[in-house]
Amino acid sequence: MTDIRKKIAFLTFGYWQDVPGSATRTAADAHLQTLDLAQAAEDIGVDGAFLRVHHWARQLASPFPLLAAIAARTRRIEIGTGVINMRYENPLYMAEEAAAVDLISGGRLQLGISRGAPDSVSDGPRAFGYTPAGGESEADMARRKTEQFLSAIEGRPVVAYGPDGTKNGAAAAIQPQSPGLRQRIWWGSGSSATAFWAGKLGMNLQSSTVLIEDSGIPFEQLQAEQIRAYRGAYAESGQAHRPRVSVARTVLPVTEDIDRRYFGERGRGEQAGSLGNLRSLAGRTYVGAPEVIAADLARDEAVQEADTLTLTLPSRLGVDYNARILQTIAAHIAPAIGWTPLPGPSREEGVEGEPKTGAHPSASVGRGI
Repeated sequence: MTDIRKKIAFLTFGYWQDVPGSATRTAADAHLQTLDLAQAAEDIGVDGAFLRVHHWARQLASPFPLLAAIAARTRRIEIGTGVINMRYENPLYMAEEAAAVDLISGGRLQLGISRGAPDSVSDGPRAFGYTPAGGESEADMARRKTEQFLSAIEGRPVVAYGPDGTKNGAAAAIQPQSPGLRQRIWWGSGSSATAFWAGKLGMNLQSSTVLIEDSGIPFEQLQAEQIRAYRGAYAESGQAHRPRVSVARTVLPVTEDIDRRYFGERGRGEQAGSLGNLRSLAGRTYVGAPEVIAADLARDEAVQEADTLTLTLPSRLGVDYNARILQTIAAHIAPAIGWTPLPGPSREEGVEGEPKTGAHPSASVGRGI
């Protein structure tokens, strides 16, 4: 188990749908409410605000503008993704965007990247202009782009300067550069093999809610094994910083009648199935009284192995509802896994004596609802 301080974060898919019961009916609602929720989460004491990125669907797909806006609206909370699908990315342009957001945030970016989940469309990356090279699979292409991205944010030369001789044969690196960003890149992994690969490259690990393997043991134990395999590989990577590991859980405390109407009284157990042509195992959903969920999470082997618990939220229920979920988790559930809120400067006082700017979060919570 890691002795890095235990953290909690939220993950939003940013769904929107113009249907009865949805508090998030438009794309504008989804983006503006995400800003409000991040600000509310910071005031509650939550450590991180993460975005799920998915193309070809009515949910968040372009993370960097939204991450920059969250960075400008908050002071302390970590911001990131879980995950960006590298099959769709230009790794050099992405390196520029990531560095810019990290600089705006003051080094708070925790960027999760991966091969990505299977698409709902055919040849999605090809429509964006990306096709695997000869002999490559799409997964190979994603890993190749990841290595290019890591090299770019490390400041390694990419392309030679022009032939005028003014640079004496030197080569140019991507700009801007943000010191420390390389140590805050995470790989979203659904198997022990890809977790091992991420560890060898010195990335942090986001262990998926769906594992593309099923060895007959409970999901939490399988995930804990994946984490231990990752840490073993990471130890050989030569990186100076200590690795971080996050696991995601759907946690829905039931404290009011409206919670029972939405979710019932009991959660859902782990589920075996298939993802593409591969056997898969999905983790359980935690629904019920806060004290019951707290006890269950305290026994969750993977939650105990990880340093960060990421909480997936029902984004279409709006900011106020999700902020109440986070408040309940922070007060009554997260302490059971070893979490304590991180003290920080008051928003009213500002940072390092600077005057507070902008409105208090209560002025904006619920926008678009």
